[in-house]
Amino acid sequence: MQEFGRKNPSVNLADLGINVGIAHWNLTPEELVNTTLSLGQGVLNDTGALCVSTGKFTGRSPKDKFTVQDAITEHSVDWGDVNIPMSPDTFDKLYDKVCAYLTGKEVWVRDAYACADPTYRLNIRVVNETPWANLFCNDLFLRPTAEEIDNQNHDWLILQVPSFQADPAIDGTRQANFTIVNFTRKIILIGGSGYTGEMKKGIFGVLNFILPHNHKVLSMHCSANEGKNGDVALFFGLSGTGKTTLSADPERALIGDDEHGWSDTSVFNFEGGCYAKCIDLSAEKEPQIFAAIKPGALLENIVFTEGTNTVDYTNASITENTRAAYPIDFISNAKEPSYGGQPQNIFFLTCDAFGILPPISKLTKAQAMYHFISGYTAKVAGTEVGVTEPQTTFSACFGRVFLPLHPAKYAELLGKKLEEHTNVNVWLINTGWSGGAYGTGSRMKLSYTRAMITAAMNGLLDNVAYEAHPVFGVLMPAEVPGVPSEILTPRNTWSDKAAYDKKANELAKLFVNNFAKYADKANDEIRSAAPVVAE
Repeated sequence: MQEFGRKNPSVNLADLGINVGIAHWNLTPEELVNTTLSLGQGVLNDTGALCVSTGKFTGRSPKDKFTVQDAITEHSVDWGDVNIPMSPDTFDKLYDKVCAYLTGKEVWVRDAYACADPTYRLNIRVVNETPWANLFCNDLFLRPTAEEIDNQNHDWLILQVPSFQADPAIDGTRQANFTIVNFTRKIILIGGSGYTGEMKKGIFGVLNFILPHNHKVLSMHCSANEGKNGDVALFFGLSGTGKTTLSADPERALIGDDEHGWSDTSVFNFEGGCYAKCIDLSAEKEPQIFAAIKPGALLENIVFTEGTNTVDYTNASITENTRAAYPIDFISNAKEPSYGGQPQNIFFLTCDAFGILPPISKLTKAQAMYHFISGYTAKVAGTEVGVTEPQTTFSACFGRVFLPLHPAKYAELLGKKLEEHTNVNVWLINTGWSGGAYGTGSRMKLSYTRAMITAAMNGLLDNVAYEAHPVFGVLMPAEVPGVPSEILTPRNTWSDKAAYDKKANELAKLFVNNFAKYADKANDEIRSAAPVVAE
């Protein structure tokens, strides 16, 4: 085997059953970019970022993600359509098959780690079939120093081989592509898909098991930032709710944009970079992300304006899930290292297209656990003529597909954190509609939402009067600086009050029906926070 680049001299891929022809270890971003260009696997855009195609798969394939069911996972993982079991023997045979497939081939290897808090550091070794996938791992995971590389052994291995196609009839997969997590062997095995997000979310899923299960650390699908006084804020939200936009604040340091842990001493980033959606990206709307697309960044599945190498960010002809990967220090106000103290404010962001939830409301501990396990937002229906009814989306803990444990475990751990840190405020922020549902009302102004979040973080809502919502019970402030008081109580913004009451009851039923699948494992306190449904 020929080997190039910096590595721990005692480490050998052959010890992992991988006998390749050439192994490139820990190449620099510049080397990885140049190799990608020389292999014809990518091109540069006009700002110097590397642009690639991930092939057939431009997003994750949740139905093709498996977890090995063994002594570690059998009685702890929440098995079902999210966590699909695979036997250890099936995994072992497929792993050996993938390793045999790589015999004599060229690979790119990277030593990295997850968790910015050194107490929970998870060392990762990644073996990629393409140099640009290795660049993604450099950008997204935390980067060890040269001295650490010289001595680093891995806790977990990611083996990513997109050109390997499984045979479902023999290999125990659903189709040719697969992502398999083995907690005993500490391996994430990926084949048949070049979508790099499978690696990032694979490690996220691992941490979602290890940290709560072994360390009582709450793993979270959220962004986090820190004010000049050291106050930390967390932002949870599904796609389209404003999580990235609202957490990007030039007056506050960015701890991270997607994955964090909450320990007894810190809130810490799992990652060393960002994987930002690029659809409709502009310098005006998201200047920090736009400026981060420069040499060393990776753009996936974008389209150029014809005849140029300028990206047309409005073009979704390949996918709406166009992405940019870049190191977190490409963001000018990123915090280094990427962790802070205990949070003071937690924001659950929802885009309620029914126009029922208040633009801002304060949650009790029980309500915080209930809304956390609900993970609600609503999406506007598609572009078909005459279809205007919003569609509800519930994703437990704002990231159901990444949770190996039952969602109630995470909700109860959140409750324990709120018990231990009584000065933490939890807010529900509706970035959706006011004055009526989609098609009748209007979208909440971003300036109002920013003003509400700023007021909450600055303590300006600590001593104002609150009124409980008649259906959801959340506490609505009577006044918020810079925001018209008449929009703070959503029922008052509807001209037809009876229509509001009817729609509020319908939304409450949807919450209750969704929660039913978790109720048997949720404690009484969580169940007590359900909305009131009128018969």
